[in-house]
Amino acid sequence: MAEDGKDERAVAITRLTNKRDFRMHLGSYVIVNLMLVGIWATTGQNHFWPIWVILFWGVGLAFHGWWAYLAKPFTEDEIEREMHSGH
Repeated sequence: MAEDGKDERAVAITRLTNKRDFRMHLGSYVIVNLMLVGIWATTGQNHFWPIWVILFWGVGLAFHGWWAYLAKPFTEDEIEREMHSGH
């Protein structure tokens, strides 16, 4: 049982770390993109080029958010099935 408690603690720490890392990533995303929009706004406001950074980085950010908040750790049953599947 103590071993299970250590495993649960390690999983919880990993999840908390992933969530904190996502929040840092989100903060960087907002700050950098606001700066890019500011540069765009002060340099003529032609084609809205920051959209490319916003969109592509946003896709990566969405995956990071999914991983941090929605992905579930593997269950013991899933691990056992995979170990014995032979693939």
